[in-house]
Amino acid sequence: MIQFISHYTDEIGYLDSIRLALEGGCRWVQLRVKNATIDEVRPLAIDAQKMCKEAGATFIIDDHVALVKEIGADGVHLGKMDMPVAEARKILGDGFIIGGTANTFEDVEMHWKAGADYIGCGPFRFTTTKQNLSPILGLEGYRDIVSRMRAADMRNAKGEPLPIVAIGGITADDIADIMQTGVTGIALSGTVLKAERPAEEMRRLLTLIK
Repeated sequence: MIQFISHYTDEIGYLDSIRLALEGGCRWVQLRVKNATIDEVRPLAIDAQKMCKEAGATFIIDDHVALVKEIGADGVHLGKMDMPVAEARKILGDGFIIGGTANTFEDVEMHWKAGADYIGCGPFRFTTTKQNLSPILGLEGYRDIVSRMRAADMRNAKGEPLPIVAIGGITADDIADIMQTGVTGIALSGTVLKAERPAEEMRRLLTLIK
C-alpha cells in the first residue's frame, strides 16, 4: 500500500498533486494543508474528494475532524499536536477511518488503545515537509516497533493486525528495505512530485511494494 500525502511545488498545486497521484494508480490519498484554516481547506477537500471518488480511492483529511464529518470524507489523520484519537472517535463514530502519527512504540500503543485504524510512523529520515521533526527512526526503529506490535498482538477494529505506514523522506531506493521491516505500507509526497513525470513515478513506485 502506498499513501500519497498532498503537497505542492512551484509548478504543482495541492489538487494537481492529488490528480497526478491518482493518475499513477495510487488509491489512498491524504489532503494535508498545514497551517490553514478549515475554511481554506474546505474547497480543496471537496474537489479532492470528488477526484478520489471517481478513482475509487480512499480520501483522508489531515487534522480537520469537523470537516471530515461535514463532507463525509473517508477519514482523518491526526498528528501528535492534533486532536487525540479517542476524542475524534467520539465525534466521528465507527464509520470513519482514524489514523495517528507515531514516533515511538509508546505512541503506537496509545493510538491503538484509543481506537486508531492505522498508524503513520516516522520519520524514516529527515524531511523538509515537516516542522518540529521527531527523532529519526531508520530501519532499526521500524524493526523494533513492528516486532513489539506483533508481540502485543495489536489489532484494529476489524481484527486485522494494526496497519503501520512508514513516512518521512522515503525515496524509491528505500522501499524494498523498509517493507522488509514488516511495515504495512509507505507514505510518500516529495518523491513523487519531484520526479520528471510524477504519475509515471507513482506507477513505478507501486510496483516496488511487495
